[in-house]
Amino acid sequence: MSFMDYFAWFILIVLLVTAVAIVVALAAAPGYIARKRGHPWAGAVEVAGWVTLICGFVLWPVSLIWAYVDVPKREGTR
Repeated sequence: MSFMDYFAWFILIVLLVTAVAIVVALAAAPGYIARKRGHPWAGAVEVAGWVTLICGFVLWPVSLIWAYVDVPKREGTR
């Protein structure tokens, strides 16, 4: 194998690792945002973010929106 073959394999491996890291970061983002904002159902938002990996990120925007939406307080409670 020549130098170019090794270089091509190195670039391929770097691209694959980068793609996996981006997918993991996107899946973890809704849960991270929900925890930082003190969302009452942060655990459920986190699970929804990871479940979207199975669905191919089709429902990922829903979990991201859910991370930003807080439940309104009932009247009479503090």
